[in-house]
Amino acid sequence: MRYGHFDDEAREYVITTPHTPYPWINYLGSQEFFSLISHQAGGYSFYRDAKMRRLTRYRYNNVPADAGGRYFYIHDDGDVWTPSWMPVKADLEHFEARHGLGYSRMVGARGGLSVETLFFVPVGVNAEIQKVTLTNTSDAHKRVSLFSFVEFCLWNAQDDQTNYQRNLSIGEVEVEPESPTGTAIYHRTEYRERRNHYAVYGVNAVASGYDTDRDTFVGAYNGLGEAAVPRDGKAGNSLASGWYPIGSHQLDVDLAPGASQTYTFVLGYLENPRDEKWEPADEARGIKPLQVLNKTRAHELLAQFATTEQVDASFAELQAYWTRLLSTYSVTSTDAKLDRMVNVWNQYQCMVTFNMSRSASYFETGIGRGMGFRDSNQDLLGFVHLVPERARERIIDIASTQFADGSAYHQYQPLTKRGNNDIGSGFNDDPMWLVAGVAAYLKETGDWSILDEPVPFDNEPGTEVPLFEHLARSFDFTVDNRGPHGLPLIGRADWNDCLNLNCFSWEPGESFQTTENQAGGVAESVFIAAQFVLYGREFADIAERRGLDDVARHAREAVAAMEQAVLAHGWDGQWFLRAYDYYGTPIGTDADPEGKIWIEPQGFATMAGIGADVPTDAGVSRAELALDKVEEMLGTEHGNVLQFPAYTSYQVNLGEVSTYPPGYKENGGIFCHNNPWVIIGETVLGRGDKAFDLYRKITPAYREDISDVHRLEPYVYAQMIAGKEAVRHGEAKNSWLTGTAAWNFVAVSQHLLGVRPEHDGLVVAPCLGPDVPEFTVTRVARGATYTIRVQNSGVRGAQPRLTVDGTEIEGTTVPWAPAGSSVAVDVVL
Repeated sequence: MRYGHFDDEAREYVITTPHTPYPWINYLGSQEFFSLISHQAGGYSFYRDAKMRRLTRYRYNNVPADAGGRYFYIHDDGDVWTPSWMPVKADLEHFEARHGLGYSRMVGARGGLSVETLFFVPVGVNAEIQKVTLTNTSDAHKRVSLFSFVEFCLWNAQDDQTNYQRNLSIGEVEVEPESPTGTAIYHRTEYRERRNHYAVYGVNAVASGYDTDRDTFVGAYNGLGEAAVPRDGKAGNSLASGWYPIGSHQLDVDLAPGASQTYTFVLGYLENPRDEKWEPADEARGIKPLQVLNKTRAHELLAQFATTEQVDASFAELQAYWTRLLSTYSVTSTDAKLDRMVNVWNQYQCMVTFNMSRSASYFETGIGRGMGFRDSNQDLLGFVHLVPERARERIIDIASTQFADGSAYHQYQPLTKRGNNDIGSGFNDDPMWLVAGVAAYLKETGDWSILDEPVPFDNEPGTEVPLFEHLARSFDFTVDNRGPHGLPLIGRADWNDCLNLNCFSWEPGESFQTTENQAGGVAESVFIAAQFVLYGREFADIAERRGLDDVARHAREAVAAMEQAVLAHGWDGQWFLRAYDYYGTPIGTDADPEGKIWIEPQGFATMAGIGADVPTDAGVSRAELALDKVEEMLGTEHGNVLQFPAYTSYQVNLGEVSTYPPGYKENGGIFCHNNPWVIIGETVLGRGDKAFDLYRKITPAYREDISDVHRLEPYVYAQMIAGKEAVRHGEAKNSWLTGTAAWNFVAVSQHLLGVRPEHDGLVVAPCLGPDVPEFTVTRVARGATYTIRVQNSGVRGAQPRLTVDGTEIEGTTVPWAPAGSSVAVDVVL
């Protein structure tokens, strides 16, 4: 069952009913100001940090779902409704919500009135724009009242939801009934003290009334759907003093039959220098200084969007921005679902994860998590081609949170860019992800100067060393922290945060990730070993290209030793082990009744080529046998589960992984993040048909027809899909902010379609089976444009033959062309 459709030409997903199985959301913003917005206008806005600079309030885990947002109420001769359906939920004669690239457009119609609202955050502007157009579609004159509504958060989102004894007494607002551009409401809670930032919610017309006190607007014991002011049809002109500050404007609109009226609302974030916080005294008139907000910058902001023409020009700039970004990589094929995911939605989601990491979604509150050392390095793989200059900045930010021994804070706060002490360190896969991110950046840009950039440890001034030294410390950390089998010690956890082999917890509420209560253990990770082999080779290559031959030789020797350790101690006979626990007992072995086989080491070891040339009694290599067992034991119609069988009881020596019900999250769920590792592994083995089949199972556009099962957005990846042992197999959770976005873009763009940057040129080596017989990839890299036309037989083992600008070449690497040039590549596979 579908609840909408893709509009590929407009690059939008069109939702045609408010009754989706779950709120389907979009993100507005691309630099510093961001908004989450559902198809029912729910969500919230913040500046840079969803915890520390939250502008508007949102209530997670609430009934009804998606309670709180930016709403417009209509009072039409006693009929009260909201064009977003929520929160009034009055029946609409027409409903449509279009989620586009950095904007959402919603239309609701009832009783001869159509209301269209365009929501977007302009490029480089710290504000959300709401362009509202009312159209009289009846044959009679209409006089209606429009009421806007936002509820202000008291900045710190965590304190806002907990410290009521203080918060209910500190709310402050100012109102300009007649500002230079209309009516403006200012939220200035705590501005009188340490803060120098404030919010403005203005409209480009003089309102007939306003409200800033929630209790006045909503009414005692009412919900937002039965708010008193819209039902009365008259604003209360309330002034918040403590309690719950809001922003609401009343606009009375006269519409002849067929006529339209457009208004622009601006929700903005402003900062004043500390010596310019207040309006100056007017000594000439004998007026003493008062603590009146200096609104100069707010007036300048509102003036930028005072006319419809200004708003339209800003929106056109936003669309052009996304067109430029998405022109870097595109495909035209016989598969429309493949094209729309590659060209638009997958790359768009990669940019959202660049901005958000894992901090703010409808499943992440924006309070508990910041940017991830591991997460942001992996996300970089999916956006480095889109914004290489910002990827460079992100790499420096991440590396600056590393410790001198090569380990790192697991997370850091986006506002401060400093490590998060609450989460701490000790996740032993973290260090090598920095090598992965830097290698991807070097291949994309050729900017080797980044390796000489001075970068501190733990953001401590005076500790700066070249970035290359950070890579060396990452590499050496893994070498220096190995267990009795020569495999890397897992620490608090590796990529799977829930595999906690050094935390033996019987205490309710105790953190598995930050508690290491068993010192001196020998818990080892086969996954980190495979990661080290893959990215250790990248480090050796980087060192060699810098002329550091001794460093490169040492690195290759360490990588070879690790690969042998995996083959000797990480192989269970038919697949790779997952780990060794605190006592040295293997995890992920056929001898175990549960958790026999885990996906992570199978995918990553095969990506690294481990076992690809080691035969087995089954007549195939170890790598091939491992992926065959993945398909046999982990495979489902919705993707591969993380391990099988799932754990049915708590295993204290394994930690959090065994706390989930079977089939959910890390306990036998389909963790979409690691399915691309198997996809890539299949292409390494030349089995493109298997790779493309798995790609389609987890990719949302291919799941659109089962939206009633999948439940979440059919245009972006989810972190998890319930596994085969779950009650609701196939149901997704945790959409948008997931490493799946980056990894699946890497899988499809670089390995299935097969166009990927390497140090010496653009590699063209497609591998996706027979279902896409021909396609064309356009790839902009280092300033040159490559047009790659592929004729694909889909035959396993077929080797591509490349013709570049009419001349056949040896191998699959197209040398880098000068910036500004165009290169035609024809491929026969």
